[in-house]
Amino acid sequence: MKPQLPAEGILKTHDWGDSKVYKVVCDCGQPDHEHNVWIEADECGVNINIYTTVKTDCWSEELKPRYDINNVWLQEVEWFWKGLYNSLARKIKLTKSIWSKGYVDFETTISMNEQAALNYSTTLKNAIADVKEFKKPKGGQQS
Repeated sequence: MKPQLPAEGILKTHDWGDSKVYKVVCDCGQPDHEHNVWIEADECGVNINIYTTVKTDCWSEELKPRYDINNVWLQEVEWFWKGLYNSLARKIKLTKSIWSKGYVDFETTISMNEQAALNYSTTLKNAIADVKEFKKPKGGQQS
């Protein structure tokens, strides 16, 4: 298997010489899972910034909803209040982490087939070389 050009799963959106921007898509097709990757050269070396959309664990429940209530109206009321409580509990956990540690732990995953993963790694390798080359002094000039 060889890297592709143009690359499956990778879209170059900007190229400013010392900075390149790529959009890396997820195989699932969900736009919230894509990564926006910025590769930039500066005086200290090369910076790679990855921007993603991360979400809370909206499925966690402090209070489990019941499904055995025979009255439809009471069932809806019970689900509403437990849903409200669970949402508030998630938000308190997040802000507690910010107040106590100064940050929130998140994780994100991008699904790629083998070809897209190879293209991703090759794109990073090539972009790093390109932006470093762009930052080198030209024609004996000192920066």
